[in-house]
Amino acid sequence: MQDRTYTADAEPGDDATVAGWVHEIRDLGGIAFLILRDTTGKIQIKFEKDEMDDDLVETGLGVSRESVVEVSGAVEEEPRAPTGVEITPESVEVVAPADPELPLDPSGKVDADLSTRLDNRTLDLRKDEVQAIFEIRSEIMRAVRDRFREFRCTEINTPKIVATGTEGGTELFPITYFGEEAFMNQSPQLFKQLIAGSNVERVFEIGPIFRAEEHNTPRHLNEATSIDFEGAFCDQNDAMDVVEGVVRAAYEAVEENCADELEALGLTEEFGAPEEAFPRISYEDALERINATGELDEQLVWGDDLSTEAEKALGDDVGGHYFITDWPSEIKPFYIKDHDDDPQLSTGFDLMHPRMELVSGGQREHRHEKLIEGFEQQGLDPDQFEYYTKMFKYGMPPHAGFGLGGERLIMTILGLDNIREAVLFPRDRQRLSP
Repeated sequence: MQDRTYTADAEPGDDATVAGWVHEIRDLGGIAFLILRDTTGKIQIKFEKDEMDDDLVETGLGVSRESVVEVSGAVEEEPRAPTGVEITPESVEVVAPADPELPLDPSGKVDADLSTRLDNRTLDLRKDEVQAIFEIRSEIMRAVRDRFREFRCTEINTPKIVATGTEGGTELFPITYFGEEAFMNQSPQLFKQLIAGSNVERVFEIGPIFRAEEHNTPRHLNEATSIDFEGAFCDQNDAMDVVEGVVRAAYEAVEENCADELEALGLTEEFGAPEEAFPRISYEDALERINATGELDEQLVWGDDLSTEAEKALGDDVGGHYFITDWPSEIKPFYIKDHDDDPQLSTGFDLMHPRMELVSGGQREHRHEKLIEGFEQQGLDPDQFEYYTKMFKYGMPPHAGFGLGGERLIMTILGLDNIREAVLFPRDRQRLSP
């Protein structure tokens, strides 16, 4: 269809060929309208029955909704039409007819539950508000990449099939790899550290991660997109500066470049990029603030992880994005460096949205002996990670980084109720197809 015109580009006086889906048909007796939809919008096709060939009218008005059609004709100004123009057709071709019994209504007039929508994602994406989510997702990823480049980062791709898990444990999907056991990678953590130890220094990756956690919640997935950073000669404060810049860039890009999509989602009035710097709250202070809210049945004590209820209480108290810093060493992974003046405190941090955790990061342990001790303290066999640990013998600089949940970022930016709405084809305990 080399001569095809997008509906948004059709101008009065043109002879145009448009192609797309039959959104609806309005038959008013002597005159009828076919509303054709493509990725740029909708256009009205006018059928004056008494003045047109019967076969042309029958073809245009007899087709079922969501069929793919190609229409050629003159574009005319019509203020009463949805877009101010309409086409009087000279030809109508049904390119691909649709079954009249649709599993869901792409017009959105009849609601469908999320499971039905995900089972029929192709039809679901024909709805303006659903397509808007993924246009925004694309814009967020573009903005994130651009901001990383402003931070002098090189984009990398790390293996997703590995011999050992990043953090050990049972949260791994095993696979058979030429007769040997292998796993789907939980995180690019160890590989991005190795690259940060090279002369490349600052790297980022946007790619899939796999976690065999048996969750069934609105904010967990078993295959997710991780936005990762690692930088040589960086400490935890530098890493927090980077992630704050990246998150802010995502909001700003949506605000500046996604007006139509925000309107489709009904977010035009309430949307705005964060204006204030993200506060940095120590773990100890976070416990005090959470306990002071009185929202929990039991007071938190040192060493407790934060439950969903605790996160919500603190999020409501802060009212925006915030960091939790200086976590207890005992509840952070082996590769997180402890403070030199207090080994009970780690350099680990989390970035929180009032609704949920978005980021985990920190400065890494770059000293070989300390790294080996960390493995042993967490019950891991350093020999299984020799490809990683041996590189720390050859001049590993101090470095820091983070992993940011891509879908959680999108979910919180758009206020989505379920993380699956931010994924084209989500993978969870119940869903392996489509």
